[in-house]
Amino acid sequence: MALTGDSIITQRLSVFTEPEFTGLMDLIRGADAAFTNLETLFHDYEAPPAHQSGGTWMRTDPPILKELTWAGFDLVSRANNHTGDFGPLGAQITSRYVREAGLVEAGVGNSLNEAREAKFLETPKARVALVAAASTFTPHSRAGNSRGDMPARPGLSPLRFTTTYTITAERMADLKRVASELSGQPPAAGDTFNFGGRQYVIGPKAATTTEPNKQDVDEIARVVRSAATLADIVIVSLHCHEGGANRSVPADFIQAFARAVIDAGADVFVGHGPHVLRGVEIYKGKPILYSLSNFIFQNETLLRMPIDSYEQYSLGDGAQPADYLDARYDRDRRSFPADREYWDSVLATTRWQGDKFVELQLHPITLGFQTSRAERGRPKLAKGADAARILETMTARSKAFGATVTVKGGVGYVTP
Repeated sequence: MALTGDSIITQRLSVFTEPEFTGLMDLIRGADAAFTNLETLFHDYEAPPAHQSGGTWMRTDPPILKELTWAGFDLVSRANNHTGDFGPLGAQITSRYVREAGLVEAGVGNSLNEAREAKFLETPKARVALVAAASTFTPHSRAGNSRGDMPARPGLSPLRFTTTYTITAERMADLKRVASELSGQPPAAGDTFNFGGRQYVIGPKAATTTEPNKQDVDEIARVVRSAATLADIVIVSLHCHEGGANRSVPADFIQAFARAVIDAGADVFVGHGPHVLRGVEIYKGKPILYSLSNFIFQNETLLRMPIDSYEQYSLGDGAQPADYLDARYDRDRRSFPADREYWDSVLATTRWQGDKFVELQLHPITLGFQTSRAERGRPKLAKGADAARILETMTARSKAFGATVTVKGGVGYVTP
């Protein structure tokens, strides 16, 4: 099975023939099943842009979707922070194109129940189930059920979470004093205090902790338990930007959720979203991949931008997409174009004996750091110093979770 991170695809792939690229495609096509997170929408602008996006209003010409099936992909998650970029209509049109392309999608639907559903892929060797959710999403893109008196809300399968900030008693007194001065009310009593929409508690030192929403975990775990009886292998996908001490460390609630779905019967957990690699954990003999970073990262070659994008940087009516990109990235001097880490990634492949996981392979890939906008974002197998750097990153970040990455022949190997 081949597993990848985020695919923001806006260009054709099938025209390229470099050995590093075709070799990567061969790895995907050689797998019995291949997964990616589909992080763009496909339509012809029938859907207007929503008032809020996942950072950029992602949209791709519908014919480009066939490039993913050409590459060998079968399974896609649609639950991510760009699901609602063009409202419910944009998501629904995309689903139609995805199904017509022969891809199995999970994580979205015309109701919450439908968005939660496991979707299935039949292969000669195994039946594979995919359950997908997102913890990073625009508020309007969260799906909802109907009680019968109103229609259901189309959208994605959410994993909500709570964040608690621990501060010392002295700092709590300061915070309550400020709140009292602003509100004109007496300071609230107790060791727990809500201020500015954030929950604070008193503790010996400053800390930030997160917990997954119990209702969401229970609902998703119930779907996983059912899928485990209907499929040979169950994949759970989570789109999650949230980090811990830094962006390469998954937040506490992500770790708790990953282990909970393994407990419920999932065979592999695949995280993506922060645009950087995170470590691997082997939990109860099953692989947890906290982030596979980017796989296709062509977010700079979108055909059009809504007026909101231009207004954000005070660009006039005559501004073009290139002007927006120059303003956002300071002519490649900040953010994505300026940081190599966003352009390093891996393709993960898993090997099974029956229903038993026996090996994970990490194939290092590069996405063209410091190449032109037209070129960067397309993945190729990494070699030499690039491959060594990427595998060293995965080795260090997996060690924190007790997993050992053994490097042989430019590939990382992890076993239970």
